[in-house]
Amino acid sequence: MHEIVLGDVSITRVVEYHGSVGIPPKTFFPEAPAAAWREHGDWLEPDFVDPAANVCVSAIQTWLLRSEGRTILVDTGVGNHKERPYAPVWSRLETDFLGELARAGVRPEDVDLVVNTHLHVDHVGWNTRLDGRVWVPTFPNATYLIPRRDFDFWHPEGGHVPRLGRGNQNVFEDSVAPVHEAGQTELWDEQHTIDANLRLELAPGHTPGSSVLALRSGADRALFVGDLLHSPLQFVVPDANSCFCEDPAEARATRRRLLGRASDTSALVLPAHLGGHGGAEVTREGDTFAIRAWAPFARLRTSTTHGATERKENRCRISS
Repeated sequence: MHEIVLGDVSITRVVEYHGSVGIPPKTFFPEAPAAAWREHGDWLEPDFVDPAANVCVSAIQTWLLRSEGRTILVDTGVGNHKERPYAPVWSRLETDFLGELARAGVRPEDVDLVVNTHLHVDHVGWNTRLDGRVWVPTFPNATYLIPRRDFDFWHPEGGHVPRLGRGNQNVFEDSVAPVHEAGQTELWDEQHTIDANLRLELAPGHTPGSSVLALRSGADRALFVGDLLHSPLQFVVPDANSCFCEDPAEARATRRRLLGRASDTSALVLPAHLGGHGGAEVTREGDTFAIRAWAPFARLRTSTTHGATERKENRCRISS
């Protein structure tokens, strides 16, 4: 498995999906100059963009942490058998995510905490599994830490009209409400201390309750930043939002603030969706940032044909 140790915390990368999500770079990042993709193509291709197919390449992955005797999952991907009429690439998946988790030495009942950095479709799916016709918590002994602001924003009774449109349809009902009704959620705001090594902090912009998990253990630092960025191009063009950010101005400010913090503290930045090595250390370069070193995880290799993964043990099937 893909595992590193920072201080007293072990981090394992558990991949649910790796490949194209069918979105061209210009659509995914409408504010990013076309010239930037060409200028940085030598390291963006093929791990993060497939120029032949003109699509971005992404990973759907969960960060598995072991800290102070507890097993913690950061984001839970897309999930299986979910009806996603307005996000068809994620509809009715049948992946071997629980098998991947088992190969990392974790059974569902072993998980103590689940961290949802925010409540988008591709971050909460394995919160639940289908038991007959009923959605039940996948991790029966876990507390699910959910940002209160996202819980309120995505609650169907809230009446909010998200920038994502209907892309999150059914998500609250099948992946959030069941764990809340089971009494397994803890809603938090501003910040939440998990243990001496880990703390959750609000990082709004992408969604109102978007958060980061900050790791500080010994001399080591890491930031699990969810969707603060979807492509490493945003390290070097930090003002380029994805098309899914609810508050674009706040998303830019939050991204710059956290990348500055990562640079100043030599923190490893671990987003939710980077293929390749999964993350990077950054350094300041004028009023932007540069990649100092890739994360020490094994590289997820991608062919240049349709963004297909070469990591054969992690295949998944997308049902029609």
